[in-house]
Amino acid sequence: MHIELVIAKLVTVGLGLLITYQAYKGYRTYGSEPMLYVAIGFFFISVGSVIEGVLFDVVGLSIFLAGTIQTAIVAIGMLVILYSLYGQMPQRSTGEEDP
Repeated sequence: MHIELVIAKLVTVGLGLLITYQAYKGYRTYGSEPMLYVAIGFFFISVGSVIEGVLFDVVGLSIFLAGTIQTAIVAIGMLVILYSLYGQMPQRSTGEEDP
């Protein structure tokens, strides 16, 4: 195993989990549902960034199957983040009717 690759993967996971935490904190602080979806999406992407190596080296799956699973997990994370951007947003309440 290449130590440089392991370090790079750990940094990537650490950054992803930090983004996940900050997004979740934004959700808890401001009640912003889209931030919850951003947190969930980045969690999936963070896990997906290292799951291929784990499935290949530790579990013993083929590189094709491990890569397919990784791609699916990252894609799910991206879809969740995309939903946070384009999903149904709550209507703003200004106290006045919009024209």
